[in-house]
Amino acid sequence: MHNLLNRFTGLYPLWLILFALLGFLKPEALAWFSGQWIIWALTTVMLGMGITLTVEDFRRLLKMPGCVVLGFVAQYTLMPLAGWGIAQVMKLEPGFAIGLILVASCPGGTASNMITYLARANVALSVVLTMTSTLLAFIMTPLWCETLAGKYVPVDAWGLCKTTLQAVVAPVLIGVFCNWRFPRTVARVAWLGPLVSVIAICFITGGIVASKADAMAANAGKLTLAVFLLHAFGFALGHLVSKVLGYSEDVARTVSIEVGMQNGGMAATLANKHFTTEPLSAVPAVFSAIMQNILGSILAAWWRSHPTISNPEEPVKTCP
Repeated sequence: MHNLLNRFTGLYPLWLILFALLGFLKPEALAWFSGQWIIWALTTVMLGMGITLTVEDFRRLLKMPGCVVLGFVAQYTLMPLAGWGIAQVMKLEPGFAIGLILVASCPGGTASNMITYLARANVALSVVLTMTSTLLAFIMTPLWCETLAGKYVPVDAWGLCKTTLQAVVAPVLIGVFCNWRFPRTVARVAWLGPLVSVIAICFITGGIVASKADAMAANAGKLTLAVFLLHAFGFALGHLVSKVLGYSEDVARTVSIEVGMQNGGMAATLANKHFTTEPLSAVPAVFSAIMQNILGSILAAWWRSHPTISNPEEPVKTCP
């Protein structure tokens, strides 16, 4: 049963693409999945993330402060600025520009932990970085959106903050609390977490595609290029900055994946709820969700076939 489940969740990028195609080709099949459905789906995903976390994950923050700071700062500087820069250079229309900046300003996605595992990088560090960027997203995401997207439309930073706290941070903390107080009960249902998360994110993606199918068809080329550049820059710059600062290849690969992969479900949810005057703002999140998983899977396969080799004569910074 568990092997079957692992195979199913391992094919997550395929299910994502299939749901996107279903929403695009038969919008009526998934158009009902909107509004509160999307918010509750994201809440479910984040709760699933929370029950996988333990108190030990928080203790790791103290054991690897340098790596955590590196990943956090890279996540919330390189990506938002790259998103804004790409929107400017490509002269994206306001809705798409806002959506791209919103995607770039979100925390790392939960899929990054799976990609890190497949790449044989530092999974413990990946979990800590995803957790840290997610728990502080209620500050960083509204801040960057107001700063970078505020030139396009007025940004309700407090509204973004509240929604992020309610749909992202609170479910994670509730999940951590349940895992701490009721470990045996959580252990019995935890195996369902990845399955439910994959299904929820697929429905979020399909629902957004179904409601924006015409706009996606008309702008597919431009948006594909925009999100490709965003995530390619994230993967490349995350790795480059880590190496320049003297960290090991293992850490550099992990930071690269964390920086390059964003929480597309969160971006789509926030766009739908808070940028109603720009209905196209949710579309980049869909392209992003598909593109980052394709690029991440390719990168993971390459790194998996090229394992890290330590050089005892070369001083490097490592993390547990």
